[in-house]
Amino acid sequence: MPSAPLFAAILIAVCGSFIAMQAPINSALGRSIDSTLAAATISFGVGFFILLALSIVHGDGPALARAPFVPKYLLIGGALGAVYVWSALWAVPILGVLTTTTVLILGQMIAALLIDHFGFFGLTPRDVSPQRVLAAVLVAAGAVLSRY
Repeated sequence: MPSAPLFAAILIAVCGSFIAMQAPINSALGRSIDSTLAAATISFGVGFFILLALSIVHGDGPALARAPFVPKYLLIGGALGAVYVWSALWAVPILGVLTTTTVLILGQMIAALLIDHFGFFGLTPRDVSPQRVLAAVLVAAGAVLSRY
């Protein structure tokens, strides 16, 4: 897979649109079956089977067998994703898609600033510059403005 910064930026922007679509689709699923938790479970189940099939087709199936041997804290990503999926599909009818997505991005940015600053998860620490803080403040302002 290409690793050029432009390709990475385009790919992640497209996937960002998937997040904006995922929450209202999952929310509609939750209304259709009358359960937000069941809708999140179904969503994760579909995603699991797609990723499992892709892993096998791509030849990465044997890597799955190494999961029991990794540090246990590395497995928390799935739990974090599950909480995100449920909270987003629950919040969309209350906040709307734009505000839900904007607040989601704000939360990501605050966490990213801390992760970068402290170099969590084996990453190289990066300074928290005034420009980076301003970027988060502007997103926070966008979240407020998105409610009007």
